[in-house]
Amino acid sequence: MKVHTFTFNPFSENTYILSDATKECIIIDPGCFDAEERTLLVNYIEQNGLKPVKLINTHCHIDHILGNAYVSEKYQLPLEAHKGEKPVLVAGQVSSQIYQIPYEQSPEITKYLVPGEHVTFGETVLDILFTPGHSPASVCLHHVESNQVIAGDVLFQGSIGRTDLPGGDMDTLLNSIRRELLVLDDATLIYPGHGPSTTIGEERRMNPFLQV
Repeated sequence: MKVHTFTFNPFSENTYILSDATKECIIIDPGCFDAEERTLLVNYIEQNGLKPVKLINTHCHIDHILGNAYVSEKYQLPLEAHKGEKPVLVAGQVSSQIYQIPYEQSPEITKYLVPGEHVTFGETVLDILFTPGHSPASVCLHHVESNQVIAGDVLFQGSIGRTDLPGGDMDTLLNSIRRELLVLDDATLIYPGHGPSTTIGEERRMNPFLQV
């Protein structure tokens, strides 16, 4: 499985395109919010001969959904996320006004990501991990075969997701990380929603929020 990263919008949000040898791909947390960023995303897909088959949100905070409407319409894809993120998605319009950032209303979640089940595309299978705490129903996607995790805003290099937004809770987030992520191999590569990639081992050793 190949992971390609874009860093989009004023929040420096990481958008991911996952693909494999079949050329099918999925688009995770599209934060592209203007014409230039949308062009970058489309050019990558076209230049690599990829076929988008899924649009997924790890969670639905405004910085991760700014490109939902565009991607959904461009590739005729329904939005997939955990059902518990519905209130967060609905709040996107208010959030865009607070931050004074252009936002085209996202489509509704019409396919639910269910923890314990899988996201599949091409020859690739991703485990759905339930990791609330930063938002009410965040999920991470784990590719067991290559030891890679798309982590949304759950775990960062040297930090964790903020918990002061509606639906956030520090204890819940730390429990999610310990239950779903720290049980993984130290070599597991973490792709966060902001900032550089890291590994479980590095965060186990160095992340101040995880030192107990």
